[in-house]
Amino acid sequence: MSPSPDPRRMAATLVAGVVGGAMLPEVSLPPADPADRARAQRLALATLRNFARTQTVLGPLMVREPAPLVMAALRVATVELLELGEAPHGVVSATVNGLKADRQTARAAGLANAVLRRVAGVEGWTDLPVQPLPGWLRRRLRGLWGEEVVKAIEAAHHRTPPLDLSLKPGKTAPEGAEPVATSWRLPAGVQVSALPGFAEGDWWIQDAAAALPATLLAVQPGETVLDLCAAPGGKTMQLAALGADVTALDLSAPRLKRLEENLARTGLSARIVAADALDWTPAEPVDAVLLDAPCSATGTIRRHPDLPFVRKPADVEALTALQGQLLDRALGFLKPGGRLVYCTCSLLPEEGEAQVSAALQRHPGLIAETPALPFGRATPEGGWRLRPDDHEGGIDGFYMALLRQRG
Repeated sequence: MSPSPDPRRMAATLVAGVVGGAMLPEVSLPPADPADRARAQRLALATLRNFARTQTVLGPLMVREPAPLVMAALRVATVELLELGEAPHGVVSATVNGLKADRQTARAAGLANAVLRRVAGVEGWTDLPVQPLPGWLRRRLRGLWGEEVVKAIEAAHHRTPPLDLSLKPGKTAPEGAEPVATSWRLPAGVQVSALPGFAEGDWWIQDAAAALPATLLAVQPGETVLDLCAAPGGKTMQLAALGADVTALDLSAPRLKRLEENLARTGLSARIVAADALDWTPAEPVDAVLLDAPCSATGTIRRHPDLPFVRKPADVEALTALQGQLLDRALGFLKPGGRLVYCTCSLLPEEGEAQVSAALQRHPGLIAETPALPFGRATPEGGWRLRPDDHEGGIDGFYMALLRQRG
């Protein structure tokens, strides 16, 4: 059996792929030991969270940037040295040897050696500004909330996010977990599969903000509920754990496979449908719908620092049209008096507040029931807005609204 690829090399491949326009899961890696792959992922995430800092440090040390994979290797090594505090000799030696081992990068080994030896002596890393939001998004959010809020959001994005868990009713959180809204939080870096209750299916990983929409729906045992755009299934499991008769629908069959695995581990059940919600119709109207609509995911940058490198304003324009169509479609699935929670993990009002305002105008019999959640703020049309800076430990940015058809 061939040895597992070097995690640093894989991390550089991931970073170069993201700079080239791919999301992290889309970057191809060679077969590797799971522990090495996990380390590569952690290094890549840390590098993307500190990308601008690496540019500030490395830029003056080179006349021109080397090839993308070499530059990515230098960025990863810089983060190891200055952010993670790894021993300089080990980092420099491993990076140089890794470049030498590949014919494509071997000629850059001398450059890397010289540059990284200088990087190891750099001071003031923590005084450098944290990774800024992409310009188009930063301008939008600064116009909404002002410069200080944007800086607070960027600071929240910089921190490695903790591990949030949703518990099945009656189960106990792992030792050391602290409550955050309806969830439980553990520090970053915990080995999930080794925690008590994982194998038994007592809980699942789900950001504390992402757990709130299903809580807001307040389903009762036996109610018929549709979870639209359901994969990977955190909200489906919440609804099923409360005793609802859940149908989980998603366009992606591969993502539904993960939902099936999560249901099997937790011992929960739901009817699973692979279909486009714009073409599919339930056999009968339902009591409640949870619509976690496809969106820009700009509220999840703290967990997905690759996203700002890939997401563009044109993506948002296409998504807003789809969100309005899905919302109209989902409202048509309700019984008289039925309720729907619309939510997106976006910071942009056109994917949240504006969608619900427009839906209220299009559907005269629809009312918004303003929730009261542990943090965040009510919005004028009757929804609720969460930002990443709304909790000292960080939380995903979300918008949600509870809508009800008059009976």
